[in-house]
Order: sequence, then structure tokens, then C-alpha cells
Amino acid sequence: MGDEINSNPVTPRPASTTPTDASVAPTPPPVSSPPSQYHSPSLSRSPLLSTPEIKPSKTPRIVTPKIATPRLSLTPRFITPLGSPIRRALHLTKLDPHDAWLPITESRNGNAYYAGFHTLCSGIGIQALVLPVAFTILGWTWGIICLTLAFIWQLYTLYLLVQLHESPETGMRYSRYMQLASAAFGEKLANWLALFPFMYLAGGTCVSLIIIGGETCKMFFEILCGGTCGAHHLTTVEWYLVFTCAAVLLSQLPNLNSIAGVSLVGAITAVGYCTMMWAISVSEGRMPNVSYNPMRASTEIARVFDVLNALGIISFAFRGHNLILEIQATMPSSEKHPSRVPMWRGTKVAYAMIAACLFPLAIAGYWAYGREIPVNGGMLVAIYGHKNDIAQSVLGLVILFVIINALSSFQIYGMPMHDDMESKFIMKFKKPLPWWGRAISRAMFGYGCFFVAVAIPFLGSMAGLIGGIALPVTMAYPCFMWLKMKRPKMYGLSWWVNWVLGTLGMALSGLLIAAGVYVVIDTGIKVSFFKP
Repeated sequence: MGDEINSNPVTPRPASTTPTDASVAPTPPPVSSPPSQYHSPSLSRSPLLSTPEIKPSKTPRIVTPKIATPRLSLTPRFITPLGSPIRRALHLTKLDPHDAWLPITESRNGNAYYAGFHTLCSGIGIQALVLPVAFTILGWTWGIICLTLAFIWQLYTLYLLVQLHESPETGMRYSRYMQLASAAFGEKLANWLALFPFMYLAGGTCVSLIIIGGETCKMFFEILCGGTCGAHHLTTVEWYLVFTCAAVLLSQLPNLNSIAGVSLVGAITAVGYCTMMWAISVSEGRMPNVSYNPMRASTEIARVFDVLNALGIISFAFRGHNLILEIQATMPSSEKHPSRVPMWRGTKVAYAMIAACLFPLAIAGYWAYGREIPVNGGMLVAIYGHKNDIAQSVLGLVILFVIINALSSFQIYGMPMHDDMESKFIMKFKKPLPWWGRAISRAMFGYGCFFVAVAIPFLGSMAGLIGGIALPVTMAYPCFMWLKMKRPKMYGLSWWVNWVLGTLGMALSGLLIAAGVYVVIDTGIKVSFFKP
């Protein structure tokens, strides 16, 4: 059986022409698919389709090569099982057509470059601009140590997810985070543990991007207008709507591979505005009378919760783990060329660039502004507050990059939600969603996010709390998935590392949630429902 990718339909072998005893019916040859690629389970978790059993014929027949090849019309051409020893032992092949109809797995011609574009675009976001705020609590030494440890930790769990995407033992590809969680923990427990954080990291991020995108659009207009033109100034809600319309229009691209160019633009602009922000901070110099003394609350319990909230801000800066399996699912995979090789190659390059952006941004931002860094908005608000000292063209370019990156990130973070919505239709009607239905569903999602952004515009003020809720998806669950799926040797190095990191991640998540709630209650946030 060949190892190369073969997308042709299955051709049965010619039946044997050897004469058989009349009392014994000949055993038909097993029907199997070429072992070119891993089988990917459907998000719907509906029973997999199986090839109908071939009943033995009473009289032997000679099947010549001239007979037409049977067409498996319901089987996606790029999904076939892995030719592992277990799969080779099976006489029937179970295939699921649903992945061919869903936007994440609709196209599997991705490569290491696409993986790098998607990972870099999803890995750098506006939440990284508040990293200097964590330094105001932790100080220089502990701030850098915690940021470094968090980066190494999440890079390790990212590696685990890349390795867990495909299983040579079972021939399965886990193309979505929730699929892997269900395989590791069971569907019921996975829904309890991972569904809400995962959905927040997808839908909640899109809401935050509308808030950030609308506000930066307003800033950009003010820079262009300069306060002297007589153009009509839109309200904040209207700017939210402008950004949402652009995001919905761009979301009509059909699948994850089709937005590779969008992710490339988003990655370039993310690197651009991060680099420009820390470069501007260094070139403009430190603020007068800048102070680097860590902020200290009046009570011991308040100081502990402030430190935990700072750790939550750092953990929230690293995102994108909920998309790694989905990105890897866009690649072809076979025994000879598993998808984990190009995926990890692209991811390593992307995270090297992420580190080159986040560390200088956090360090230079804290060096320039110290304790004066704004809690809400971080570096973006700090730089915009000194717009009279910065060239308007430079400031406008920075804000334009933020807008473009927010539009690009909206597409990749919204893709799991589009995929989930379309899977509901496929489960019920057993056919792909038509193009007009896809356009309507994506418009509904985009404007639904707009409604939430208008209703809860203070969502960005709870970065520490949100970081605690989302932390297990990034830091803890991959370790437990590895223990469950790979079953490393008990008390070995891998066993200890994953148990310690997984347990520590869950404990830290609980503490960060408690600290986030305390800080929100103690310091207060401007709660303004429907008043952005």
C-alpha cells in the first residue's frame, strides 16, 4: 500500500478466478481505502459512515479492470484513513463526509507558510499592548521572569497540541480543539471544562476586536480630520458598525485556507505596530519623573490579588492555542509526510517573531512610561495621549496597522464559530450549507458580535479575569490531553512534567479568576451597558 497522497476513488481488486468448491462460497476481497491520509472525525460527532458490507456471491465472478470505478460521492477526496497496522487489519473503512463541507477542513492544501501566517496573526493581538501594566505590579525583575516563563510554558503546550493533532495508532486527525478534548476527557466532561473558555476565545475575541477596531477607527478619523474639517463626526457606536460591516464583508471568504493572504496582511501589520510602538517609546525618551517602584496596595490580601491579576494579564497576552489544531487541519497528512512537521516548522518561526515583538514592547513601554502607563488601552492609549509630540503621519500609520490587524484577526478567530454554526445545519439536513446560507450565517455572527460590543463595551477592562478563565485552554488542558492520549511511562520525565504543569495551570487559573473578580470589585470598572 502506497504512502503518497492519492485522492482517486477506491478501485476494488479483481476477484480471484481460482475455482472453488461448489459448497463453499468464495470470500470476497476486503474493500479498503488508500492509506494516504489521516481520517478526520466530524465536529458533529455523528456516527461515521461505513462502507456497506459486501455479501458473498454464490457463484464466482470475474471482475475485469474495464469495470467502472465506483464513485464514493459522499466521501471527500482528500480524507482517507492512515494505513497503520490497525487500519490495515480492518476490512471496512469508516469515512465521514462532513469535513469536506465545513470551512476549517474544506481545503487541505495548506503548508508551513500558511501555518506561519495564521499563527503569527492569531498570536499577536491588542491584548499584548497592556503587558507594561503587569510590570507596574511585578516590577522589572519579576515582570521579565514571569513573561519569559509564560512564553516557554505556552510554547511547550503548543508543541503538545501539534503532536496530538494526528494519531498514528488510531488513524484519526483531531481537526478542532473540542474534538481533541472530547477524545481525551469524554464529550460530557470536555463540554464542562473547555466549551466556555473555547467559545470565549473565539466569539469573545471577535467582540473585543470590534470594540478595539471601532475605537481606533475613531482615532484614525480624528487624526486625518485634525479638528479643522467640517466633516460629520460619527459616534462610537457608528464606528463599531463601520468596522463590523468591513469585517462581515471580509468574512465571506469560504474557508480557513482562503484567508491565508488576509492572515499574512494581519501578521505584517501586527509586527509593524508592535515594533513602531516600542521604537516610538524609546525614541521619545522616558516620561518626566518616571517611577519604576511596583505599586503596592494597602493590605496584604490586596497585594496578593494585584500580583495574581498581573499574572492574568501576562497569560492573556499569549493566545491562539484554540486555533492551532484548526490551522493544522488545513494541511495534507500521510504516513511519510505527517502534517506535524511543516506545522511545527511554521509555528517556530511565527513564535520567534512573536517573542521579538512582545518582549521589546513590554520592556520599552514600561521603561518609557513606568507607573503612568494607562491601565485601559496600555501602549495604544499612552502613545495617542502624546499625539502632539509625535508626527501625525507616524501616529496615523500605527493606528491604521491596528485597524487592519483587528480586521484580519476577526476572520481567523471567527472561523471556529462559522464552522460550528454550519455543522449544526449539516447534522440536521445531511448536506452542505449553500453559499447564500453561509453568507447569512456569517453576517448574523458578525452583527451579533456588534450587538454584544455595544451592550458590554467595558469587556476589555477585565483582562486579568478573562486571562484566568482562558488560561487552562492554553496552559493546562494540553498537558492532561497528552497524559491521556499518549500515556507516558508513569513517574518518567514526561509524566512528571505534564502532571506538574497541568495541575499548576488549573490552580493558577482558579487563583487568577478569584483575583480578577476581587480587582474588579475593589477598584471598580465603568459599567456602562449600551453606552460605549
